[in-house]
Amino acid sequence: MKMKISHGRWALLGVLLLGVAGLAQADTLTGVLPATPGGTNYQAYYDSTTNLTWLADANANGPMTWSQANSWAAGLNINGVTGWTLPTTAQPDSTCSIQSTDISYGYNCTGSEMGYLFYDVLGGTASESITTSHNSNYNLFSNVQSYYYWSATEYAPGTGVAWHFTFDGGAQDGGNETSSLYGWAVHAGDVGAPPSVPEPGALSLMLMGLALVGFAARRRLALRSFE
Repeated sequence: MKMKISHGRWALLGVLLLGVAGLAQADTLTGVLPATPGGTNYQAYYDSTTNLTWLADANANGPMTWSQANSWAAGLNINGVTGWTLPTTAQPDSTCSIQSTDISYGYNCTGSEMGYLFYDVLGGTASESITTSHNSNYNLFSNVQSYYYWSATEYAPGTGVAWHFTFDGGAQDGGNETSSLYGWAVHAGDVGAPPSVPEPGALSLMLMGLALVGFAARRRLALRSFE
């Protein structure tokens, strides 16, 4: 009997530890591009795990066709930062619940950028709306829609079809590019990081060395002329 109680306690402890570990898996986001210099009204959040920066407003422009959504993202200028895009969809993606002839769709598609955002960053659950199933990261963003969002990736098997992702349940699929869906802009890298100073290349270093050698030679000649 004691052994059974002990095993039961260990099993319960294991469940609790797994639950805590699951909660700890959510990525830590860093606020960037504050609307007020030095403020905390961040206009985007950087995820160091994926090295992606997400626009804080998940519905900055309303429903759009696929072409309109791509143009909108490409035209964004946030605090002087350009180069925004729609998220991409990985194909094939072994994490998806459905695999069919080089395409991957359905639930749990964490290989794609929006799928990873839904499940691993925001703590979404398959078949449940993100508005009811999420973690604290969800509260960092505004206007998250429990509906379909466009991906930048076209749906290869079809013509005029692009991948989309629904935050009303976390499913990935393809949709007609003329449909009006939402757009959520993303940017590669940490857009809030200070620009790095490029290191001088090997050629530059060599030229600098030659210039110093020439200067030293001229100085020696000048000194000799006074002797």
